[in-house]
Amino acid sequence: MKFVIQRVTEASVEVEGQVIGQIGQGFLVLVGVCQEDDAMVADKLIRKMLGLRIFRDGQGKTNLSLDSVSGSLLLVSQFTLYADCRKGNRPSFLNAGSPEHAEALYDYTVSSCRSILGDNRVATGSFGAEMKVSLVNDGPFTIILDSREL
Repeated sequence: MKFVIQRVTEASVEVEGQVIGQIGQGFLVLVGVCQEDDAMVADKLIRKMLGLRIFRDGQGKTNLSLDSVSGSLLLVSQFTLYADCRKGNRPSFLNAGSPEHAEALYDYTVSSCRSILGDNRVATGSFGAEMKVSLVNDGPFTIILDSREL
């Protein structure tokens, strides 16, 4: 499982011209799932993500967590995080989880985050939809969490 976490001052996701999710200060998180992932893997990444202290404190040091700043999450499914570009110029997505598996684990991740932060602090994209994602990356500050590396 992979999370691409971007610290943002604002972010939104649009489907067919309609904004379906938006946040102010917080994390825009692109969520990629592979077939071997399960709830235990998701829980591990969620704990790590929510514990990251990457917001500035009063002295300007990255020392505050998402909860410390009352930040929000915008979770967007992103199967292309498992693109394999080693051969040729057309990526292969064979390493991505099946749509059914990925959607179930994405839904689990959303539900888990909502149970920790509350429904009003977690927004989402739409699994499998063609989405337009907008953000103002604060820093810029981007971190990649890969379950194979934790």
